[in-house]
Amino acid sequence: MNPPAEQEDTPQRCGLVAIVGRPNVGKSTLLNALVGQKISITSERAQTTRHRITGVRTEGAAQFIFVDTPGFQDKHASALNRTLNRTVQAALADVDVVLFLVEAGRFGPADAKVLALVPPGKPLLLIANKADLMPRRDALLPWLKTMQERHPFTEFVPLSARRPADVKRLLTLLARYLPEQPWYYEADMLTDRSERFLVAEIVREKLFRLTGDELPYGATVLIDQWQQEEGGRVRIAASIVVERDAHKGMVIGGGGERLKRIGSEARQDIQRLLDAPVHLELWVKVRSGWADDEAHLRTYGYE
Repeated sequence: MNPPAEQEDTPQRCGLVAIVGRPNVGKSTLLNALVGQKISITSERAQTTRHRITGVRTEGAAQFIFVDTPGFQDKHASALNRTLNRTVQAALADVDVVLFLVEAGRFGPADAKVLALVPPGKPLLLIANKADLMPRRDALLPWLKTMQERHPFTEFVPLSARRPADVKRLLTLLARYLPEQPWYYEADMLTDRSERFLVAEIVREKLFRLTGDELPYGATVLIDQWQQEEGGRVRIAASIVVERDAHKGMVIGGGGERLKRIGSEARQDIQRLLDAPVHLELWVKVRSGWADDEAHLRTYGYE
């Protein structure tokens, strides 16, 4: 696809941008806002994102390739968390620019551990999310001074990931740090992830949102069947994998009501994603110790 005529004299820019931060700081929300469509799941639980998810946004002559990463985890030494941490480090090694996301006015040991992972020599923008929740904007100034003393950030950007004007301002600022080079993708590309992957992530989002803190961290979703039927309907069967029989009961709920609700809410989002009617079947399976088994992790698609 060729750029519009008015862009032909403007050099194309294209680059990889990592979004990093401690767990549950709003990385997936920011990614979705920057791309302009939901491609990464969100929940109140830390460590919702488990994969390196790439989102693409093309604005004017600039193409941004955003990499959402898992929040760096140091509390549990499972094979899953070691895999997630390797994903963070690999993403940082590959990118052109890093967005370091923190909550405005806050910086703790978990933030410091992520900051220490950023390789030197890359443009590093400090993104102070949830700045709209500060009682006064000038209350950020003393905190900003301490952050500048802590690290020589390339830029400081206070924003709310939920405000379109703030997101547009970040895109404009970020474009100047992208290398001058041809785009990697077509202008209408949104993500490099498959529809099957995105559907599994939608089910996992509903799983965590509807179980809250009740369900332990060791749960994932696998797509078992995907069939396009006559008339355009898509028939999908998926398995929710948990580590213990007790966890299976948590997911199913009394009389199967919780599993039905997970399926109903997921189906609505999946239909919007696929723009087609969807028949979704969910099953719950127990795979003891999967989150600490390297072979299982590879089978389940973890990098």
